[in-house]
Order: sequence, then C-alpha cells, then structure tokens
Amino acid sequence: MRLGYFSMPLHPLGRTWRETLTEDRDAVILADRLGFHDAFIGEHLTDRHENITSSLLFLATLISDTEQIRLATGTTNLSHQHPVLVAAHSAMFDHLAGGRFILGVSPGALPSDAEVLGILAEDRNQIFAEAIDVITAIWESEPPYGIDLPGNRFAVTTESTMDLELGVGVLPKPLQVPRPEIVGTVVAPYSKGVIAMGQRDFHPLSANFLLGQWVATHWPNYVQGKEAAGASADVADWRIARTIFVADDPKVAESYGRADVGSPYRFYYSQMLTKMRKIGRLGLFKSDRDQPDDEITLDYVLDRLVITGTPESVAEQILAFRAETGDFGELVYAGLDWVEPRLARRSMELMAQKVMPAVNAAIGTR
Repeated sequence: MRLGYFSMPLHPLGRTWRETLTEDRDAVILADRLGFHDAFIGEHLTDRHENITSSLLFLATLISDTEQIRLATGTTNLSHQHPVLVAAHSAMFDHLAGGRFILGVSPGALPSDAEVLGILAEDRNQIFAEAIDVITAIWESEPPYGIDLPGNRFAVTTESTMDLELGVGVLPKPLQVPRPEIVGTVVAPYSKGVIAMGQRDFHPLSANFLLGQWVATHWPNYVQGKEAAGASADVADWRIARTIFVADDPKVAESYGRADVGSPYRFYYSQMLTKMRKIGRLGLFKSDRDQPDDEITLDYVLDRLVITGTPESVAEQILAFRAETGDFGELVYAGLDWVEPRLARRSMELMAQKVMPAVNAAIGTR
C-alpha cells in the first residue's frame, strides 16, 4: 500500500497568508523527503480558512523543491474555468514537473465560490461532466480539433485561424502519454459518479470525512463502471484519505489529535461539521441515514473519523479500517494546520517510517 498526502488545507484565522502558504509548502517538501507517493492540494476562491486559490499555481512553486513526489491538484474545480484553460495549463505543468503531474478534478462545491463567479444557479455537476469530456478530447485530438459534442456548451476549434507553418492554432499536449492520471474525489455514500470514473478510466479518491461503511460502497460502483467499459478494476488505483495523527506518547496523541481545545483536528472537524450542517449534508457523518441530527456532535465525529495513537496503535486502526472497506492501493494522509510544528512533522515521520512499514508487513503476512 502506497502513502499519499492530501491537504485542503484549513487554517484558523489570525495567521498571515504568507505564513500558512509557507507551512503548506513545507509539508509537501517533507512528504517528498519521506517518500510519500503523491500530494493532493485543494483550492477555494472565497474561503479564509481554506486559502489556496489555485492548486496548480501553488504546486508550481514546489516543482524545483521536490524530487520524486507526484504533484496533484486536489482538486481543479472544473466549473470555475473554461476547459481549454485547464487542458493547456495542465499540459504545461506536466512538462515543467517532468511528468510528475496528476490532474485531480471536481465540480467545485463551495457555494460562495459559485456566487462570486456568477454560476450559483448553474448545474455545476453538469458543467463538470461537459468540461472533462472536452479536456480529454483536446489531449486525444489534433488541430483544428472540431470538438462539438452533443449537448456540450464548450465547442472547441481553431479551424478559421490555424496556421501550422506559423505554429498557431495548436493547443499543447501533456508530457505523459496518452495523458496524466486523472483522479476524482468521491464524497458521497453509494456515489454514482464513481461509476462514471470507472467507465472513463479515472481513479477514485474517497474523502477523509466519510465513515468507513460509506467508503466501502465506492469500490463496487467503480468495479461496475470498469466492467461496463470492458475493463478490469485494479485496487491499486483506489485511494482513500484518512485524518491521522501519530505520536510517540499516547497521551499526546489523544490530546493533540482529538481532545484538546486547541487541537487542529478538533478545529478541522468543527469547521467541517458546521459547513455540512449549513448546506444540508450532515448525512455524510451518519452511520444510519435515519440517525437524528442532534446525535452528530463534534465528539461523535472525532471519535469516528480521527485515527490517532502511537505507531503500533495507528497501524492496527488502519488494518481494522481496511478490513471494513476492503483492499485499496493508497492511504492518503490528510494534512492540517501545524499548531505545533514539531508534533505535525513528527506525525508525518512516524507515519512514513513506522506505521506504513508495519501495515504493509501485516498485509503481506495475511
């Protein structure tokens, strides 16, 4: 099982933007040095806590400061820009990064982002579906393209302006052939979107804020999609994100990872719980769809969604989680604010150097 990194990221108010951007970069650089396979970075335009506005721009600053880690948008919000821009900028990034690029995609979920862009009343899921078809079509075709898919708002052509002798009218292609890996985040139980991912050979990343029982519903749907396309699903392509804190001392693990009022894990899930309650998606945290809303407290969420403890304890919790979901190819470590940089760094070190070797040894034995 591979080890990946994902950060939304989510910072408390009162810190400068430059400070949090530097910290977020330091986390990816550390992940690279520790051998993490990839790093997914999220983006929002209008969130003071999740304050990376362009994951691609942020990741570009890391190309020369990392060596092996694959740099992934986590995600590029496809309702926010024309798919030609996504295809062209992603292709250039892939060349700059020497092929270490993964395109993570989603519709873009934050309503205030949609409002500021004037698309709040639009079907952003539909825009997403149309955009991804155009992006892949651009990478698969040659100029003048002539991309005019039925029912798709994005028609792409350079027919009237193309001049191959001058080199104009030609969109760039990625370094990776036939294209970079495309990853979609899965945030709903029994997601139908993951069926479409399987049909298109995109790879799923199950969100860290879903209970294990709901994460387990993703893989059968992905298999269904792959089979519909006449292909076989490979568990190596399934990523699952988890919120994890590892410490040498079990008391520190419980305090920093869950109980203390200043815990970044407590802050993260307080924010997530408030947001999901406000937009009517509290069901993501429920063990039963009929569970009363008032049972979904912060402590309830923390107890079920934060894996914390010593390396030995965390390894056992991950193995128990895997028994619930079934096998998967990559465990994606969720990065949070570094309230205590020493503890945050140590957690990533222990995760890479002790927890994952123990997990993989146990998987090999079983």
